[in-house]
Amino acid sequence: MTVPNDALRQAMSNARLTEKELAEACQVDIKTVARWVTDEARTPHPRHRWAASDALGVDEAVLWPDAVRKNVKTGPDREIIAVYPYRSACPKSVWRRLIGDATRELIFAGYTNYFLWLELPNLRTALRRKAERGCRVRFLIGDPDSEVTRHREEREAVPLTVSTRIKITLDELSKVADVPGVEARFGDDHIAMSVFVFDDEMLVTPHLANLVGHDSPMLHVQRCQDDGLFDRFAFHVAELWDAGRPIKDLPN
Repeated sequence: MTVPNDALRQAMSNARLTEKELAEACQVDIKTVARWVTDEARTPHPRHRWAASDALGVDEAVLWPDAVRKNVKTGPDREIIAVYPYRSACPKSVWRRLIGDATRELIFAGYTNYFLWLELPNLRTALRRKAERGCRVRFLIGDPDSEVTRHREEREAVPLTVSTRIKITLDELSKVADVPGVEARFGDDHIAMSVFVFDDEMLVTPHLANLVGHDSPMLHVQRCQDDGLFDRFAFHVAELWDAGRPIKDLPN
């Protein structure tokens, strides 16, 4: 569930500025301002934050405190944008924004990726459009018939089995198999950690014990330096992809 940016809404009220007027001051579309107001997780680009602060007469630290805290970090942890104790705690708007903003590559290295189709109903259409515009789309998923999958099913012991969740993803991917730029491979070594890459941002979920993915924690990471957290996780995904096995009847 999205949380409104009450600080921004109050500042606009105090300054007697409408969404249209703030949009004109920031040189953005009125729909963009509407998203800023309705979703506090949506952080404008720095130039837009500065323009909004000037127009409203309020420091950006009041309007978007998380963005300011992120910018003052100087160590490796400055690449961490947000931390969620549960993957399910991450707003769906974050996923939609990351997918929507990506132009170069999208990597979904989750063992089943089942939840994506459940929580993002228009994902298949979005992926098709991204790939058609030159974005490379890759899925690294578990083999539904592997021993690793069977063992995980025993540990989770839930009605909707791991292999069933994988087959749902395979079915969804088969519907975009005709699109150049959409690729898929089988892999077993990412059973303990899911990594989702969106150009220079990523979401990382280390899986805990026998818990399913939505009950495990998640990090939102943005690339800010060479050989930082982003690059280390990106290396992990690249190695797993290179070792992956082609999936019959899907791009590889």
